[in-house]
Amino acid sequence: MLQAHSFLWNYLWVAPSILLLALGLVAWKRGLAKQFPAFFAFILLNAVANLANYFADVTPWVTPQGFWRIYWAGLVPVGALKFAVVAEIFALVFGPYASLARLGRTLIRVVGVLLVFSSALAAAYAPKDGRFGIVSGAHLLEQTTNLIAVGLLAFIFLFSAYFQLKPDARLFGIALGLGISACVHLATSALDSNGVLPNDKRIILDFVDMGSYHVCVLIWFYYLLFPHRVVVKPAPPLPENNLAVWNRELERLLQQ
Repeated sequence: MLQAHSFLWNYLWVAPSILLLALGLVAWKRGLAKQFPAFFAFILLNAVANLANYFADVTPWVTPQGFWRIYWAGLVPVGALKFAVVAEIFALVFGPYASLARLGRTLIRVVGVLLVFSSALAAAYAPKDGRFGIVSGAHLLEQTTNLIAVGLLAFIFLFSAYFQLKPDARLFGIALGLGISACVHLATSALDSNGVLPNDKRIILDFVDMGSYHVCVLIWFYYLLFPHRVVVKPAPPLPENNLAVWNRELERLLQQ
């Protein structure tokens, strides 16, 4: 069963994308796409890119080089949108501090897009490993994007925890799925590049990667579509801490 192009392989490659398209449709009908526009743009583009990669893989007349060109075509915009999602999470977590949230969202978007395209250029102009240079370049770009995204997510939630800012369940679910998917991909890529498993067993890493992504899609379904109990408490005044001071000073600078 743990073989390329087996039933399980095809299912784990195709099913998450179909589920994401369904999630996008239901979210649009419920108005959730307006609350998290970057996230839903990300999952829909990711679903389309994965389906395009799948059909390129199973179509006999698509050459290996043609497959990886199609892979690259989806990898760059999906990577840029991933940073837009991280910026959206930052803005919503730090919503009580409007100026700080706005500045952080802008910086993450700009820096994220620049990092994606600079990584793409670095991968494109790096010394090629024979005819497999396009493959190693794609892996380099994907690992760089995931590593930076995980670092930013960790910073956001450690920073928000320090200042006792609690995101709602849906926002937490989006970040949880994004973080798990990126971490597992980084781990499997590291194991693969270091030759931990023999060549005939490396396919297991692909199944782990695809299976974890399927779990992340189910996490997004659960947190976004199923109701969660909301504990209503009196809204306390914002604490007078360093974050409030930074926000106030930033607001003063922006108004000058």
